[in-house]
Amino acid sequence: MFDYRESLTITFTLFAVIDIIGSIPVIISMRKKMGHIQSGVATLVAGLLMTLFFLVGEQFLNLLGIDIHSFALAGSVVIFIIGLEMILGRDFFKTDPNAKTGSVVPIAFPIIAGSGTLTTIMSLKADYHAINIFIGIVANLIFIYIVLKSTNRIEKILGEGGLLVIRKFFGVILIAIAVKIFKNNFNL
Repeated sequence: MFDYRESLTITFTLFAVIDIIGSIPVIISMRKKMGHIQSGVATLVAGLLMTLFFLVGEQFLNLLGIDIHSFALAGSVVIFIIGLEMILGRDFFKTDPNAKTGSVVPIAFPIIAGSGTLTTIMSLKADYHAINIFIGIVANLIFIYIVLKSTNRIEKILGEGGLLVIRKFFGVILIAIAVKIFKNNFNL
């Protein structure tokens, strides 16, 4: 059942979809609002969401009467709003001083384990063995944890000006991703 090539393919597929490197400006921005992000909590919750959606995601959404396209549309709206916050420098989400809740929403969901990640994980079941998918999820979670723990160093390296430029740029990228997700899942 274990196949290192399958595990590697899944790991890189999830790495591209999660895009934790591209999310660094968002994470730094959220950390500035909350004061602290609990890396372990965010990683654990994202991992639990990914695993749950792998095991019972489609059934759970069906139980709630929600199709995968509606789920993706809802995620795209949240991502769009986060992108607007980054570009405009305005807070649309109420900031919760509790770092634990901020580490869960919006860091663990929808930034790390968003609709794209969760639907990708569910769709991987059609082509790959479960053990290889779990290995791909765990490999990504390790990298996510390292990135979340390193945001202070990354922020110092980039400086205030560099962060502002990257924040605005990735705000536009997030809005473009949100529009793409919305467009691909909107049924007329």
